[in-house]
Amino acid sequence: MDILGYSGFGWLPSTLYLLLLIFLSSRPKEKVESATFSGLIQTAIFLILVIHGVQLHDSVFTPQGFVFGFAQDLSLIAWVGLAFYWFQSWFLPIASLRWLVLFFALICSALPTLFSGTLISPTAVSDPWFKGHFIVATISVGLLSLAAMHAMLMSVQDRALHRQLAILPNSRIAHWLEDLPPLMTMESLLFNLLYVGFALLSLTVFSGLLFSQTLFGKPFVFDHKTIFALISWFLFAGLIVARWRVGLRGRVAVRWVLSAYTALLLAYVGSRFVLEVILQRV
Repeated sequence: MDILGYSGFGWLPSTLYLLLLIFLSSRPKEKVESATFSGLIQTAIFLILVIHGVQLHDSVFTPQGFVFGFAQDLSLIAWVGLAFYWFQSWFLPIASLRWLVLFFALICSALPTLFSGTLISPTAVSDPWFKGHFIVATISVGLLSLAAMHAMLMSVQDRALHRQLAILPNSRIAHWLEDLPPLMTMESLLFNLLYVGFALLSLTVFSGLLFSQTLFGKPFVFDHKTIFALISWFLFAGLIVARWRVGLRGRVAVRWVLSAYTALLLAYVGSRFVLEVILQRV
């Protein structure tokens, strides 16, 4: 029996994310930066993560089988990304990244209410190999989503530093950018996220290729999902090798990250979106 199934409380996580964003936007900058207020926000994010996580689990892993689709995938990715941010923010709080991650979670958590997904496999829930593969894949894409949002923030920061972006001096965006760590620190954090995310992505991609019959009940198929997953893997691999060999950094690294992440989304979300929404096939 669902504890917080999407049938009755589908809008609850997105509503809570929205209320939290409104609350944050209504507070003055000095208040948001205080230690007491920061602890309150961390507690609020944790409680919403618990509600969102329980609801997702009960709506995806059902007694009837594994219910999934592009909307559930995006919601899970957003949940993992926010969970990683929540943990990271205890050591390096980045208010601007918090806004991006919360807004991403707000949008994605509402999607399963609009798109219910499909019953993929009645035996998937009881298959530990499939469930393990699914969990690792979700964590890897969620972590790389956080890295992509981090890269977008770096791009805005870099353009602002070079005065290629018109920002009002006393605007909220200007304050967010002022509070960011130096670009070198941001870049170091970005690659730390990429190293872990790429390791998990490698495990996901190659376990899927080698154990397709065991995981999915069918032999390996070289379809669009596989092609985009491999393109993404090679792009991330090339980025990491270039970082190690020639110290790749700056705008080129950011563009590389965003290109690789776009291919990853096309593989794990785009393929299901085309099937479910455009072609209306399972």
